[in-house]
Amino acid sequence: MQVTHNVVIIGAGFGGLGMAIRLKAQGEENILMIEKGHDVGGCWRDNTYPGAACDVPSHLYSFSFERHYPWSRRFAPQQEIFSYQQYCARKYDLYRHIRFNTEVADARYQDEDGIWELTLTNGDTLTTRVLITATGQLNQPAYPPLSGIEDFAGAHFHSARWDHDVDLTGKTVAVVGTGASAIQFVPEVAKVAGKVKLFQRSAAHVIAKPDRAYSKLEHQVLSKAPITQTLDRLRIYATNESRALGFTTFQKAMKVYEWLFSRHLKQQIKDPALREKLTPDYPMGCKRILMSNDYYPALAQDHVEVINHGISSVDQRGLTDSTGTHHDADVIIYGTGFKATDFLTPMTITGRDGADLNAVWKDGAEAYLGITVRGFPNLFMLYGPNTNLGHNSIIYMLESQIHYILQCVAEMDEQGIKALEVRDRVQEDFNKKVQDKISNTVWDKGCHSWYKTESGKNTNNWPGFTFDYRRQTRTLDLNDYELLR
Repeated sequence: MQVTHNVVIIGAGFGGLGMAIRLKAQGEENILMIEKGHDVGGCWRDNTYPGAACDVPSHLYSFSFERHYPWSRRFAPQQEIFSYQQYCARKYDLYRHIRFNTEVADARYQDEDGIWELTLTNGDTLTTRVLITATGQLNQPAYPPLSGIEDFAGAHFHSARWDHDVDLTGKTVAVVGTGASAIQFVPEVAKVAGKVKLFQRSAAHVIAKPDRAYSKLEHQVLSKAPITQTLDRLRIYATNESRALGFTTFQKAMKVYEWLFSRHLKQQIKDPALREKLTPDYPMGCKRILMSNDYYPALAQDHVEVINHGISSVDQRGLTDSTGTHHDADVIIYGTGFKATDFLTPMTITGRDGADLNAVWKDGAEAYLGITVRGFPNLFMLYGPNTNLGHNSIIYMLESQIHYILQCVAEMDEQGIKALEVRDRVQEDFNKKVQDKISNTVWDKGCHSWYKTESGKNTNNWPGFTFDYRRQTRTLDLNDYELLR
């Protein structure tokens, strides 16, 4: 079977862009990137809801090789991050390698030839020696399984698919969910809506966000002395990295953040009853810690109501909560997150001897270093299982994975390796260690979060320091793999 591409990358968000840039720097030009959207950007292209911004400082939420960028604020807004990604794609000449508005339906490993055959949703097929997935963990919106959810007569949409044609002015808006997206868009919705009804399954820990715009003087200093931005990047990294202790081996350190949360809540919410509603009943850090300066003030307004009950059903006029109370609404917005544990779906990935990846992962996704999977030769993942973070920049993790994959591709080229497949024992030992560590983290303290599958397995988070992950991915050991030449 003729090979049409040496490397195919699925996805053109941060992972896909960084992978393609580094491959080109290594001399690889026979690259194809497949992107389901109309442009690069991934979640930063898709999430255009009002107030969308990053919760990692912009000086760290950027590529290490493209760090000197004129960010406007300490925490960059969505449009600015999207523009940064477009800038990188233009600078490194990636657009000519990308097929937009294209999706992969099926990827099948051809045992005899040692290549991957891809079938696109439009029926086209192509082949590649190396298949790299960069689809991310936060790309498929999750809707709550509510009876009658499609019966609602008014406008209704997920925050990741914001309908900007819907005018919320003066409307009664029901918001379902209180995650990272909701705490950003609820204050913006509250500015124009006649009434906001916020349905909260469980309260979030929200702390103050140390955000501000950079001054003209700061921009001049950062431009004329780039070392200042590099030093700030190192400071942010070190500060954030220390937070890993609170999630993992020294959970008493979380007391500092509990105090920050408690102070923030008391300062901004004066009503004791509302304060009680907004106080979580699970350990801090068990779910994602959120940052906002305007979420609590928005909820304290008279036209905003926090409903601390689950939702039993939806009908044409609104929602009925678990107490049987009906709430009329003109618009429903779902801030209910993503199908984060459904890695690589809805694609069908078929590996060696016809192995189906969904079947292999029926008890929860796992991979060696979050990158390679037994039974699926020449398949590499970016932002795969157990590589998500609760404390630092995911781009740091992506660059560690990119460096590792580059080594794999280079060795395949230099040594004429037809197929590279992680050994069963290596993958098993790695994931046993990961799950053992997770069992002693704050994420395993009994709360339900998007880090876990329905059965309770944490398939998303890395249970340690990012510099330890970088150490483990720094040097490829071919003894970890079975090689076919």
